Amino acid sequence: MSKRFSRTGSGKLVRRKAGRRHILTSKARDRKRRLKDKVAVAPGEKLSVSRLMPYGA
Repeated sequence: MSKRFSRTGSGKLVRRKAGRRHILTSKARDRKRRLKDKVAVAPGEKLSVSRLMPYGA
């Protein structure tokens, strides 16, 4: 799970946005730019994701 999620310095769990792997020619430039951003994990998923993280990461 540490390949998909990471922790910030303050301890928040972050993930990458989906949809930026293929068929990029039909997506607008600003849409692709927005998909670059990392976003915080949803509150309902925090506990299960943090349990799956190795080494207390």
